[in-house]
Amino acid sequence: MIIAERKTFDEIKQIVGDAHKILIVGCGTCVAVCMAGGEKEVGILASLLRLDAKREGRELEIIETTVERQCDKEYLEPLAKKVSDADVVVSLACGAGVQFLAEMYDTKRVLPGLNTRFIGVAEHEGMWTQRCMACSDCILGETGGICPVTICPKGLLNGPCGGTNEGKCEVDNEKDCAWTLIYRRLEKTGGLNNIKKLFPPKRYDVQTKPGKVIHPAYEKGEGKAHE
Repeated sequence: MIIAERKTFDEIKQIVGDAHKILIVGCGTCVAVCMAGGEKEVGILASLLRLDAKREGRELEIIETTVERQCDKEYLEPLAKKVSDADVVVSLACGAGVQFLAEMYDTKRVLPGLNTRFIGVAEHEGMWTQRCMACSDCILGETGGICPVTICPKGLLNGPCGGTNEGKCEVDNEKDCAWTLIYRRLEKTGGLNNIKKLFPPKRYDVQTKPGKVIHPAYEKGEGKAHE
């Protein structure tokens, strides 16, 4: 899932400026799971802004809402009236959600309330770690399901480097060396011969920006299903 964290209150206060009516829009998927932009977090930010306005003697009205996904028009369309009524919109979604909301309502200032960090997993409650760089050229089938591009700080496709020490990374000696992890995983799964393979340089041509994917069932209509 996409991992994000809320900007500091001072940052958010600065970007909303002297707006008198603010719409805060949460997202009920990834950022809700990582406790950055769900309904609860919308309520917390709204309360902080109200308290700050009261302390400074400013008039401030805040509208709170949370949609299931901000990266899907289906869930953004019902926001039209609320967006129209607000001076500014603060989106508690990943960067993709912020951009999509701003694109749909392009006459309104849509501001990011979060910083998008990475694609990751939940290690345990309250802790998430990065696992994928979305490189568009996945080699996990060859490396035992461990991504050297992400897990290795140097992103080495053919490792380990000369700095590994007793299975630890020279960049951070508290972290396991990615290629040691790969070796051990391949050993467990009977794929140790893979460690002898030499991977060619990373294919950056498949990672052109911005990316675009069209499901085969929708190719002819460029977004509309066909029989």
